[in-house]
Parts: sequence; C-alpha cells; structure tokens
Amino acid sequence: MAINQNHLFEELNGVKCAIVEKNASQERAEFLKSLLEFNGYTVIVADTPAPKAVPAKPAPVAKPAATKEGTEASTTSPDAVVATPPPVATTPPSPPAPTTFTVGVTDVTFNPINAVFGRLLRTPDRHVVTLAYWQQKEGVADDEVPYYENKSTPLS
Repeated sequence: MAINQNHLFEELNGVKCAIVEKNASQERAEFLKSLLEFNGYTVIVADTPAPKAVPAKPAPVAKPAATKEGTEASTTSPDAVVATPPPVATTPPSPPAPTTFTVGVTDVTFNPINAVFGRLLRTPDRHVVTLAYWQQKEGVADDEVPYYENKSTPLS
C-alpha cells in the first residue's frame, strides 16, 4: 500500500507495478507505453475494471387506505379512498462504459511526478520530457531554460 496518493502501486496482470496513470484512453495508454518503453521501463497496460453498480432501491409499496375505525377499507365501501400505487420508474439500461486502461511499470520505485519534474525522461528525438509534453498539450518537447538562468527577464 502506498504512503500517499503520489506513489501508487498495485498488481496488474499478476505483476506488481507502480501506477503511472489510471482510466487512460486507448490513445493515451499507447502514448505512455511508447514513451516509457523508450526510456527503458517495462510497461504493463491492463483494462480498468468497470465501476461497481449501485443497486436500485425498490419502489415503495402503497398500503390500503384506512377508515375511521382503523380497519382496512373494502373496495365496495363508497367512502373508501383507493390508493393507486405510483408508476414504477424503469431506468433505461446504461450505455456500456468506455474502455479505459491502467498503465503501470514494473519498476515499483518509478514515480511519474518525479520523472517529469526531475527531467529524467527523454523523447525519441532526445529532448527532455516537459509537463506539457507529458500531458500531450504540445507535440514536441522543448528543452526549456529554467527561469533562474533566463538573463532576459530583469529581477525586481
């Protein structure tokens, strides 16, 4: 069990793995797998189990109406109020859940946050993996100059 939520590990396909990402789409899982395998990690991709269905509550059952004496009213009595049961709401079957995947690496010491911010991962064209590249916000990783080495911005 992990100490905190930043370093998760569990068993995927019978192998203990450090979790890189859960509920990843097919495209995202392929991207992470190719990137991590290029960096020398053994990657395991497994289907994410479907969420557990919440059982539906049964509809309440209407009790027969009572007369002034406290006895059950008969259906032949003109004073009887007949309670009709509410219509049973049938829920339409939910569409099948989209297939998502859990991506893990067999190196249980791997932490994706440390790998990205520690600049430990490289792209196939030998650039450092940035956060924007990891999140697939940009197509090419760029070796950014750290803010403290950027001489163009004046210090206030």
